[in-house]
Amino acid sequence: MKFSEILEKLGDAAAVNSLSIKKEYDPEITALAAVDEATSGTLSYIEGTKFSAMVSKTNASALILPPDETLQAQAQERDIAWIATLEPRLLFAKVLKLFYQPWRPAPDIHSTAVIHPTAKIGNEVYIGPHVVIHQGVEIGNGVCIHPNVVIYPDTKIGDRTTLHANCTIHERTLIGTDCEIHSGAVIGAEGFGFVPTATGWLKMEQSGYTVLEDGVVIGCNSAVDRPAVGETRIGRYTVIDNLVQIGHGCQIGAGCALAGQSGMAGGVKIGNRVILAGQVGIANQVKIGDGAIASAKAGIHSDVPPREIVSGTPALPHKQYLKVSAVLSRLPDIYQSLKQLQRQIGQK
Repeated sequence: MKFSEILEKLGDAAAVNSLSIKKEYDPEITALAAVDEATSGTLSYIEGTKFSAMVSKTNASALILPPDETLQAQAQERDIAWIATLEPRLLFAKVLKLFYQPWRPAPDIHSTAVIHPTAKIGNEVYIGPHVVIHQGVEIGNGVCIHPNVVIYPDTKIGDRTTLHANCTIHERTLIGTDCEIHSGAVIGAEGFGFVPTATGWLKMEQSGYTVLEDGVVIGCNSAVDRPAVGETRIGRYTVIDNLVQIGHGCQIGAGCALAGQSGMAGGVKIGNRVILAGQVGIANQVKIGDGAIASAKAGIHSDVPPREIVSGTPALPHKQYLKVSAVLSRLPDIYQSLKQLQRQIGQK
């Protein structure tokens, strides 16, 4: 695809570009690549000044750049075609869609699929080998269900949702439109509800619902648990990485991002646009406000205000955590100084 064709498909997003200066240089773009791995015929991107030195080193034929005239001039000198935008990574993601679309099978129902006669199946649906769909299930239009998926009774799957191979959807689960559930994920399984008694643990039946709103993505081998009563809810366009645990009765807002191995106990309430980095742990019933961020391995035991950034275990406001970390690294020296002072005092 010619660079000019890419610009045409991007429309207004590509308004500032090198062809307005040097129309004769219109390279053929055959692939996309990381800037340090790019070769002739590939397009890459530079995100901010941290990577600006790569403009003089990369072998890419085209770059997506920030609106920096110096970087643009460097690219121009090396005959690298460029597009300028405030969000290079976002534009790179849009260009990537021009070169790659995930594999999606044509609508069909495989002969080995087991579908209960009461299940309702929409139009243009793909149901792969060895899929099991129980009674009362409703499948929307354009849904794609890959091999070995099991869908328990009384479940609804919205239009254009994709269920990847070997995921399991338990009863009382409602999944919205345009969701994507990756392999090995378990949605709506029984929450960890047990009551201690004199003779052991009494199981509390989990009779609630699990709700995934529109556009939710669940990563491989993640679990979203069903509560005893009420619902566990994931807000629209929230994205959840692999190996994430969502406890029973949790409420997660819209547009959140939960990275791998993060987990939360039951009843946690998370606002909109919250980010949890890898291995963040959240204690029972904690509330996290809109726009908050938890850095990797943060252990959150108390409520977090909106737009706060927290780090460490137990989690502290990030600026305070940095001060604590600075002191922590000096503890051996401080300890030696303390011992010396004690000896001096003891000699007096």
